[in-house]
Amino acid sequence: MADKAKVWNKMADKYSRQPIANQKAYEIKLDLTREYFTPESNVLEFGCGTGSTAILHAPYVKYIDAIDVSERMIEIAQAKLAPEGIDNVDFAVADMDTFKATPGTYDVALGLNILHLLDDRMSAMSEVYKALKPGGYFVSSTACLREKWMFRLLDPLFPVMHALGQWPRVSRMTAKRLQDDIEAIGFKTVHYWQPGNGFVAFIVGQKPETS
Repeated sequence: MADKAKVWNKMADKYSRQPIANQKAYEIKLDLTREYFTPESNVLEFGCGTGSTAILHAPYVKYIDAIDVSERMIEIAQAKLAPEGIDNVDFAVADMDTFKATPGTYDVALGLNILHLLDDRMSAMSEVYKALKPGGYFVSSTACLREKWMFRLLDPLFPVMHALGQWPRVSRMTAKRLQDDIEAIGFKTVHYWQPGNGFVAFIVGQKPETS
């Protein structure tokens, strides 16, 4: 956890100041996600970064547990709560690669811009599956770098920059591979969308009502 946190701690302040790359797509994803919320929803967001998305979703749900591996990201997120008048979001430092949730705790889990950054996404998604109630939803938005030839050309750089501590570990996959992985865990795809940039896959999977 320490090595991963170190990279993100270093990037946190710059990350918090960056504008959203595709504001229109972001707002569409916010709206799509809220279709799976109710005022009684208990939500988990992992890889929450500096907390902006959790804060925007807070008025639509009962509560949100939002976790991130970076202490600095969580510090920035926590500082946003009081000015926004939000009291139903709990930001905490945790590594999703080792996270263990109480089974059947959440109605919705959000994994936004994080699955490609995990050491073991299958293990993490298995924990998400356990943590969800029957019929619960897993909402994911993931950079699928195999969808773009430009990123394929940069393949040799990813491990080098990671070894130098400049980039996090990045898994490169196609959107089809990601969807197959999500369904292999046991989720049924109920929504699939690739915004105009073509390499981000927004996938909503539902846990069966009964095992």
